[in-house]
Amino acid sequence: MAIAGGACVAWRRPLLALLIGLAWPLGASAQPVPPGFTPFNKPQFGTGVHTQPIEKNGPVSFTADQIVYDRDNGIVTATGHVEAWQNDHVLRADKIVYDRNTDVVAATGHVVLLEPDGEVLFSDYAELTAGMREAVMRGMRSAMQENARLAANGGRRTDGVSNEMSRVVYSACTLCKDDPSKPPVWQLRAYSAVDDLDEKRIKFQDATMEILGVPIFYLPYVSTPDSTVKRESGFLAPDAGTNTFIGAFVALPYYYVIDKSSDITITPWLDSTDQPQLETDYRQRFNNGSINIETAIAYDEGAMQGLFFGKGDFSLDENWRYGFNINEASSANYLRDFIIPGYGNDVLSSTTYLEGFGQGAYSRLDTQFYQGLLNIVNNAELPYVLPRYLYDYVGTPDELGGYVTFNGGGFNVLRFLGTDTQRINGTPSYNLPEMGPMGQEWNFMARLYAAGYEASSLNQIPNFSRYSSATEAQLWPVAAAKMNWPFSRTDGNATTVLEPITQFVVRPNGNGITPIDLIPNEDSIDPLFTDANLFSINRMPGIDRLGGGLRADLGMHFAWFDGAHTFDALIGQSYRSQTEYQIWGPGTGLGGNISDIVGRAYFQPSDWFDIAYRFRLNHDTMQTEFNDTTIGIGPDYFRVTLGYIYSNIDPFYYYNQPPSLTLPPGTPIYQGYNFPRNEVLLGAQTKFGNWRMGGYIQENMALNEPVAYGLNGGYEDDCTIIAFNYFDLFTDYNGISNVKALMINITFKTLGQFGFPLM
Repeated sequence: MAIAGGACVAWRRPLLALLIGLAWPLGASAQPVPPGFTPFNKPQFGTGVHTQPIEKNGPVSFTADQIVYDRDNGIVTATGHVEAWQNDHVLRADKIVYDRNTDVVAATGHVVLLEPDGEVLFSDYAELTAGMREAVMRGMRSAMQENARLAANGGRRTDGVSNEMSRVVYSACTLCKDDPSKPPVWQLRAYSAVDDLDEKRIKFQDATMEILGVPIFYLPYVSTPDSTVKRESGFLAPDAGTNTFIGAFVALPYYYVIDKSSDITITPWLDSTDQPQLETDYRQRFNNGSINIETAIAYDEGAMQGLFFGKGDFSLDENWRYGFNINEASSANYLRDFIIPGYGNDVLSSTTYLEGFGQGAYSRLDTQFYQGLLNIVNNAELPYVLPRYLYDYVGTPDELGGYVTFNGGGFNVLRFLGTDTQRINGTPSYNLPEMGPMGQEWNFMARLYAAGYEASSLNQIPNFSRYSSATEAQLWPVAAAKMNWPFSRTDGNATTVLEPITQFVVRPNGNGITPIDLIPNEDSIDPLFTDANLFSINRMPGIDRLGGGLRADLGMHFAWFDGAHTFDALIGQSYRSQTEYQIWGPGTGLGGNISDIVGRAYFQPSDWFDIAYRFRLNHDTMQTEFNDTTIGIGPDYFRVTLGYIYSNIDPFYYYNQPPSLTLPPGTPIYQGYNFPRNEVLLGAQTKFGNWRMGGYIQENMALNEPVAYGLNGGYEDDCTIIAFNYFDLFTDYNGISNVKALMINITFKTLGQFGFPLM
């Protein structure tokens, strides 16, 4: 211990105990170092961002390399790695001078205030009183979570609960490493700001938003919750824009916190055509689930319109859950006018469900109903599924290595106009995989399709049967054997695989069990034959239509790869003992004894080129019946995509084709199904730095007319996201074609998102 001049006493660390009674305030006492805090190391921050109010009577302790106490003047001077803490609030500086007479602490040199919730305040100079509750800072800077930063010429803390700042700049953008003086991508510059720690809000006055240092717009007052607040009532960023149907519009969302588990957003829309809308979005979380209810009401097209979108999911226990997803709207045009998700779809679907999961088992009970959005769809003809039950089970392997599966269930389908169907079904199956002596991979399967039906109005949509009603059952036993016989060869880094695939399926003759039009068809209306279902036992999407007779499926799989290059191809064909035109219909390639040839090929010779090709060829003429080709050219920073699709039939003819193509007078409407689909797509995508840009053109080759144009792009860095999407649709939707839309979204990190949909 050294004594200088008889009036000043100097101590060196670790004589912290000698500071008891000398440190400010007079009532302070020494306390242990706060848990988790190690002097001269970075503190463990919490999850918040802004400071918390300081307790008024908490004890203060500090430590330093050297402490000098002037007894005559009552001044304590601490220098060298000075740290003081009170209630987990920590002050660091090169030098701290405490005047016991005025209760003022002056901190100079690398002043840092560490708050328990994560905020770090930097200052060139700070004066503190009343145990850090009062402070004046010069050259104040704040580092927050999510990379947010706030700087001010000066700041004043009042009673530990309010920070007043002058000449404030706020941003969440990282400064340029090469030139930190360059302005960030965006910053909010304000004449003054108040960080209210009780209200947990930051209030900016006379603020200007700057982009790359250029003032963009002025805000006389901005109030936002600090980042410790996850939910707080108040107005959200408005949406504004214009579209063809309601003109210029503005949406002003107000967010209201009801309680800890629920909130609601209320959004009035105002537009230049006097068609206002009121929209609500209610959310609530429970211990076992959540709900989200969206409603809206508007005066649109001369009438009151609205919507109800509701979704909920709940858990009963670890194995069972239930929920609902209800979607209803007054019209498709209403969804279009107010740019509501769902516009452009054929239907809005709704369901309620109860489902359970077990060991190898899945069970589901649900209801389903639909609302048609197309003018040509009669809602009275759409089904109400009240209810449907599904059960799936996969057993464990037995002593032979085989396993049992079971798929079953039932449904009750009702229509106001059309066929009403009740069905109960079960499909047990036994599968036995085996390895052959020469590397063959065998799979033997025995299956029984069993179903019982009760149907009324069978002669109406969608069956149009000869019979008006039916009570029928079908038992459909199937046995199959499939063999994959892969041959592989490795030459250096390259591997070649040649794999013949054969499958034999034995079934009863379909014409000898039940007349096909006595079985209502609810799940097998849209059959497709591709390489994906070449070796499927049942190529239909459901079980209401099942092929019969003997069947042989033959295919050849070839693959070559060496790590950097890949080629993979499959080609195959099917042979049957009987024709099935009544089941498969024209144009599917499966009606006769010999199927069309289907296949796929994928080739990637380098990272900048790849081609995927899927096809179906007529087995008699080798004419292309289906072609889906996609070619990608170029590196990631500039990628060009070419796409081509051709189909000899078009089930979406009246939805996809421009209105210029009409059927000759007197032609039945269903003949539109037989018009080929022939379209080409050209797209490009580029990336350079933080920017991206892309676009596409879709053309109808048969009509030499455009189907759609599109352009998209954006910018994204650590603090800003700007995205836009423009498209022009020439397809006919409810009698409207050539629909244009432009959507722009701007997101400023920590501030919010601004959307500008234009249509």
